[in-house]
Amino acid sequence: MALTETAHLVSGAETATQTLDRLVQSRAAAGFGNLSPVTLSLAWADWAWHLSASPGRQIELATLATRLAFKTLTMTDHEQDSGGRVRDDPRFRAAEWDRWPFNLWRTSFRNVQSFWREAAKVDGVSRHHMQLVDFFARQFLDMMSPANSLLTNPVVLRQTLESGGGNLRAGLKNFLADASMVPTPEDVDNRRRYVVGGNVAVTPGKVVYRNHLVELIRYTPQTDKVHPEPVFIVPSWIMKYYILDLSPHNSLVRYLVSQGHTVYMLSWRNPDASDRGLSMDDYLELGLLEPLRTVTQQASGAGLHAVGYCLGGTLLAIAVAALSAADGVAGYTDVPPPASLTLLAAQVDFIEPGELGLFIDEGQINLLDQITRGQGFLSGKQMAGSFQFLHSRDLVWARRMREYLMGEREQGNDLMAWNADTTRLPARMHHEYLVALYLKNALANGRYLVAGKAVSLYDLQLPIFLVGTERDHVSPWRSVYELHRLSTAEITFVLTSGGHNAGIVSEPGHPRRHHRILMRAAGDKRLTPDDWLQQARHNEGSWWPQWQQWLAKRSSKPVAAQPIPDKQVLCDAPGTYVMQRWPE
Repeated sequence: MALTETAHLVSGAETATQTLDRLVQSRAAAGFGNLSPVTLSLAWADWAWHLSASPGRQIELATLATRLAFKTLTMTDHEQDSGGRVRDDPRFRAAEWDRWPFNLWRTSFRNVQSFWREAAKVDGVSRHHMQLVDFFARQFLDMMSPANSLLTNPVVLRQTLESGGGNLRAGLKNFLADASMVPTPEDVDNRRRYVVGGNVAVTPGKVVYRNHLVELIRYTPQTDKVHPEPVFIVPSWIMKYYILDLSPHNSLVRYLVSQGHTVYMLSWRNPDASDRGLSMDDYLELGLLEPLRTVTQQASGAGLHAVGYCLGGTLLAIAVAALSAADGVAGYTDVPPPASLTLLAAQVDFIEPGELGLFIDEGQINLLDQITRGQGFLSGKQMAGSFQFLHSRDLVWARRMREYLMGEREQGNDLMAWNADTTRLPARMHHEYLVALYLKNALANGRYLVAGKAVSLYDLQLPIFLVGTERDHVSPWRSVYELHRLSTAEITFVLTSGGHNAGIVSEPGHPRRHHRILMRAAGDKRLTPDDWLQQARHNEGSWWPQWQQWLAKRSSKPVAAQPIPDKQVLCDAPGTYVMQRWPE
């Protein structure tokens, strides 16, 4: 990415008129969850104008509306199970919804959803705009669901009668606490339940390297013998690293260490305004290459297993492609490629990035640039708007129903506590990765530049373990699977139950977990995702043991474990960078 394209983000300098534009656009965006109102308006205008010029399509939709209205009157739900209940919608599972008039409202709501799924499809509308119209129609309908209202939700009505209105009094207290931003005593207690270094991120280890962007944690051996090849883990830079070291019972790090692996973990620094000029090349150099040199040196010549999660996996794939380039990339020739590569819910092809991609186009990136130009970074709170839209049914409306109507304050768990512990994104890096990866799909197209040279995923010829999750809205599994098209390497693909985070934090013994697994040998023909689904072996339980066995087969015979040398130690894990929190 040329410096001239992002010079305004690096310097923060702007004219008086640019300042005026930034303030107006940033203030307007705050009312739209930091989404571009211009982009949203263009999508609706594109749809409305094409629909107005398509009388035939109008007749089709009017016919559909009439047919669905008849189904509503005859109590025929468009999508129902054998018991007459709506499929895959937890809002309507309670038996009370089977009684009139609640079953009528439920049926009407679902049929309206069915109408809008079809109504969004109008010839001539751009694909991106059509997807936006469909998405935000669903958001509006989720807001208007009968499950969200006191008078139309039979479960809330029953609870109100049984408690004498106690649920509404408790809900009002919760609402006032949220509106005033003054936490209740219960809220304060909940926030104290999970403490980094206290009961989460507690696997013993030492920080053995630090630069301006990362700390490198080396975990203490927990077995008498360990495989010589260390496991080097790169978490996403958007969040704190300890998603992979939560509570002791569900810590991926602790599991690997207990199985005889030496584990290293990156912990990203929380950038501030002074870091506005950090680039993607800086994240590669400081965030990956320098720690890799340290791990390689401490491994005394043994290879290593490189692991990347989410955007950390995308960054790692870029770095490994540079390390593996046949004719070399300047600055990347002194570190050998890893022995294997594991990518956890990580995309390298962004042609179908899922619903998150709906929020990324030229207009949205311009708006984000306006926000970050003034403050030098994008905060976690500002990022949260897009992610809440992806799960608005569960994260917004269902939560408000429980807390404000049922009076049930969300207790939270270790995963939710981690989810609230965000990391900022420097202005320049944020712009570069959105443009290069999401807009231009440069990595998949072999045009991503590292140190000024294009790298290709085709150069990845090492064994790859690839994990997708069934309900991932951030990195859809079919998009993750596309690495099969971009590399001829041996790829073992696992599709696991759960979403983007819970599917990865899937420890052995976790109830109701399952996964599918199938390996494609190096050079073999790529299966389509649907063919893969048909042929992959179904297994109950966690995918972690499958992966650990895969790592062990590609590792040398275990040797006696050695303590971490004192001369390498900077401080105890979890280190200092993970503790950085700034007011948002």
